[in-house]
Amino acid sequence: MFINIKNYITENTGILIRLDDIAENMNWDLMEQSERLFDKYKIKPVLGVIPNNQDKDLLTFPKNDNFWERVRKWKNNGWEISMHGSNHVYDRDTKKKDYFSHGGKSEFFGHTLEDQISKIEFGLRKFEKENIQIRSFFAPNHTYDDNTFIALKSSGINEVIDGYGLMPYTENSIKFIPQLLYKNVSLPFGIQSTQIHLNEWTQKDFNNFEKFIIKNLDKIICYNQAIEKLNNNFLYKLLNIFTKRILLLKRTLKK
Repeated sequence: MFINIKNYITENTGILIRLDDIAENMNWDLMEQSERLFDKYKIKPVLGVIPNNQDKDLLTFPKNDNFWERVRKWKNNGWEISMHGSNHVYDRDTKKKDYFSHGGKSEFFGHTLEDQISKIEFGLRKFEKENIQIRSFFAPNHTYDDNTFIALKSSGINEVIDGYGLMPYTENSIKFIPQLLYKNVSLPFGIQSTQIHLNEWTQKDFNNFEKFIIKNLDKIICYNQAIEKLNNNFLYKLLNIFTKRILLLKRTLKK
């Protein structure tokens, strides 16, 4: 029995490497180091690509004129190219009324359904122009409202890398792969996604990330492996609710 439990935990424990804010203008030195790291250890990460970046902070970074060629290369290597917003410009304050109660600024929250559909389809057109097929999405700053998910589904996207829980789950006809923590932490059970902002990192941060990768190499999975673990049974629904309450309480106590 003990062996069966151990095997179950092992089979349902995994780390999906997700990088945010991938754009023409970014920290290309650390991106190239990441690419070499992933190739060395045969890791297939998720890259959150901003299709029409207008973020003033990101625009201060060096621009790669061959960006979309690089994205196609990553896609051909089996990396998951995910749509990370549309222009990455925050123009609304959620006042903690967003879908996941993260709070803070948002690109999507508070906009009309028509505006959100327009944002998403504008981004998708850029990917289509670059011959890159998109199936997944995650919003800047984790902020959504009900209209965001309606807009995504109307645009043919029903997979989101965000949410609470220890296993991928379905809610409102959307498949969610949870993203729980800001730091790279290996949980003892569950399927989790990292949240990596290379543009905010120093070389020391990257070196620590490399150590994290090496230490947890046997737990690292690809996007397809993560989405295949989707589980909506009653026990996991309770765990999702418990996880959400713990994280929201933790954020409240920090403020």
